[in-house]
Amino acid sequence: MKILIDMNLSPLWLPFFESKNIEAVHWSDLGPANAKDSTIIQWARDNSCIVFTHDLDFGTALALTKASGPSVVQIRTQDTMPETIGHTIVSVIKQNRENLERGSLIVIDENRSRVRILPL
Repeated sequence: MKILIDMNLSPLWLPFFESKNIEAVHWSDLGPANAKDSTIIQWARDNSCIVFTHDLDFGTALALTKASGPSVVQIRTQDTMPETIGHTIVSVIKQNRENLERGSLIVIDENRSRVRILPL
């Protein structure tokens, strides 16, 4: 399982994930900052990555295209820094490993997480 961190999240997520033994890459190391969501989705699909984002458009794109992947983990909190919500994110990812490997959209907010199996 490898995480693709979207541009709208801090590169500080990279060492945080690595400290938790989760392989990750930040989009800023791969492509242009202004890349379209569809480009990021396709890269993630081609490279068997889970998109980690704060952007609501990824869920919409999965729903509109009825795609079965890639999996997306979406944060819906004001503070998206790893020191604030990182342990929750890692816990949800580890608890939902099978769902993420099959294809799912996981939405995490301050109080709960919701899992939807793809296609939506």
